Amino acid sequence: MPDTELQTKQHRLGAFLDRHNLDGVLLTHRNNFAWITCGKSNFIPNNSPVGVASILATRDGKRVCLANTIEAPRMRGEELGGTGIDVIDFPWWDRAATADVVRDVIGGRNIAADSETFGLPLPPLPGDFAELRWSFTPEEVERYRDLSRRLSRAIEAAGRDVKPGMTGHDIAGALDHHVHAGRMNPVVTLVAVDDQIEAFRHPIPKPVAIRRTAMLVTCAEADGMISCVTRFVHFGPMSAERKAKQQAICDIDTAVNLATKPGRTFGEIFADLQRAYADHGHDGQWKLHHQGGSTGYAGREAFATPGSTVRVVENQPFAWNPSIVGAKQEDTILCTAKGIEVLTGPSAQWPQVIGRAGGQELPRADVLVL
Repeated sequence: MPDTELQTKQHRLGAFLDRHNLDGVLLTHRNNFAWITCGKSNFIPNNSPVGVASILATRDGKRVCLANTIEAPRMRGEELGGTGIDVIDFPWWDRAATADVVRDVIGGRNIAADSETFGLPLPPLPGDFAELRWSFTPEEVERYRDLSRRLSRAIEAAGRDVKPGMTGHDIAGALDHHVHAGRMNPVVTLVAVDDQIEAFRHPIPKPVAIRRTAMLVTCAEADGMISCVTRFVHFGPMSAERKAKQQAICDIDTAVNLATKPGRTFGEIFADLQRAYADHGHDGQWKLHHQGGSTGYAGREAFATPGSTVRVVENQPFAWNPSIVGAKQEDTILCTAKGIEVLTGPSAQWPQVIGRAGGQELPRADVLVL
């Protein structure tokens, strides 16, 4: 009988604790909390990676939640109900009493923490803990597929909502509306219109009205996991130059996605990406923006860089985002032993371009012409 998600994670945690001679971990960062609880949430502010409740996870498989008297009722009654995770509370107004409660729960064991929230002299969580999150379990894959499908529908709906004269803020509001309506939490929203698209690779929404073209970018979270996607809309006929750029970036994007295979290093994939840029007459454009990398419980779990020795693992999600002046591609994929699965790919209602690389083809999102 195959292991459940929780059993698989406990096996990984046990091996991690053995490697570092630890008895357990105290996890407060949002992504670690979500991972160890199989998709539960501990955040209030959306701009902080640190949550408002913690999980103490030990080698015996026991998990305990520590939360202040504001958050404990919600943890018990909503987030962690039915999980078997006990919730221990402490007074939000008394730092010394908080430290006493946490110290008693730890009970002298060797516990590493990913945050200094409680002010105790705990050793920091070793950096390789993040790697425990990289290979998705079958249960995580199903949740991630569902998230990515919903995100693709949300950005397509937002793209169809774009009207001439809307500002970057208007478009961002429409995009975030559809993300929230799809039961997701937007963690990154980027919008560029017209000249911004060619001038900036990381454009934030501005009160500038669209005349011809808009780029919509979203990274959204559900169950602690993040999926990423970019789409373009354009009013009126596209120029031959713009169409050529779109084909080129789709071919480059196809090359890097198809090069993503278990066991390969990020550096090897990056070299393939650099060659694709050069082959399409855009050598050096990769220097103007990061190219993405692995994703999952973080917008980017690890960025790809030249020469990186980080290796791809099976059932690991990626979000590559190659770009050239005026054009960009980004979808979230799952890298499996059988090949890649494009999780946020365009629907039948969105125009597509066939990307080509190394004799292979991959449908990619085209610009929506309105």
